[in-house]
Amino acid sequence: MWSAFVSHSQSSSHRAARGRRRRRAERPEALRGLLPRALVVAFLAGGTTAFIAHDKAVRLTVDGTPRTLHTFAADVDDLLADERLAVGAHDIVAPAPGTALNSGDEVVVRHGRPVVLTIDGRRRTVWTTADTVAGALHQIGVRADGAYLSASRSRRIEQRGMELAVRTERSVAIVADGRAHRIRTNAATVREALTEAGITLGDKDTTSVPPDSFPRDGQTFSVLRITGSKQVRERAIPFRTIHRADARLARGTVVVVQQGRPGVRRVTYRVRAVNGVKQKAKRLRSEVVRAPRPQIVHLGIRELPTSVRGADHLAWHALAQCEAGGRPNAVDSSGTYGGLYQFDVATWRALGGRGRPQDASPQEQTFRAKKLYIRRGASPWPVCGRKLHG
Repeated sequence: MWSAFVSHSQSSSHRAARGRRRRRAERPEALRGLLPRALVVAFLAGGTTAFIAHDKAVRLTVDGTPRTLHTFAADVDDLLADERLAVGAHDIVAPAPGTALNSGDEVVVRHGRPVVLTIDGRRRTVWTTADTVAGALHQIGVRADGAYLSASRSRRIEQRGMELAVRTERSVAIVADGRAHRIRTNAATVREALTEAGITLGDKDTTSVPPDSFPRDGQTFSVLRITGSKQVRERAIPFRTIHRADARLARGTVVVVQQGRPGVRRVTYRVRAVNGVKQKAKRLRSEVVRAPRPQIVHLGIRELPTSVRGADHLAWHALAQCEAGGRPNAVDSSGTYGGLYQFDVATWRALGGRGRPQDASPQEQTFRAKKLYIRRGASPWPVCGRKLHG
């Protein structure tokens, strides 16, 4: 029995020893399994610390609108890029781009806005970061006290910009009807300034400067009271003379085939007085009422003989002196007889003459008088015919 007890005790001891050896063998395996898990936990704990360390709470104000955001941006440039905020040459960023960011910092962005500004008629484009008309005028340095503004001072300026007209208050002097008026005005035109001064322009009145021009500070201009009317005058238009050679006429003979007639031009003038002083008449328009008719003159080129047998020896000079005073173009008071020998037109043409006798040359008149003498003797000249014989 003791041996059985001993044997049983030894058996139990062996089993316990084997259990201890098995547990010692299993412990390194368990430790090796726990080590990676511990490392992962430690890594995650460190990453969270790094995450918390790089996250910043930053206040970002864009064109006056603030908001608080969390960011990993290292500097202002990174923040603008993350928020997709484009910054132009006319924009303002504070603090300056490139500045490092810390938690609690504030970044302000104000976008530039183009303003097409017309001040007293002079137009230019300016840029402002103000978001109202009043702010823009202050930023640009425009004193608008008493000025006319095309938009209210409280109007917001959109990012695309706006147009703004400013007319400052100016002092002008107006001379009208013998009196001087000095006023302060922000009128856009001289005409508006006259209205403000209580001065009315008549239908024909005007001013010494264009009524629609811009009145400048310190400018003086006068009102011109205009009275007047229109006058119509007729002017003669001279006719021209056309000379033509005519082989049917004896050389030296000048025949007026067509009498010239002057034309008539009607001219309309404006005659006016300015402030009672009469001005030089101004031509308004001109029209031809009747066109001139040219005078046509034929010049003889045919050579005629000067000798007529049986008549050359007579005193033709004495006859011409008696009949016409020696004037080739003489015409009697009735208009019937003309020339040196006082031919009538019918006789003249029967002798081969053309036109009127007084238009022919003295040589032709004498030649045809000789022919007439051969036909009828001295009878055509009942009073002066005796002069032919001395």
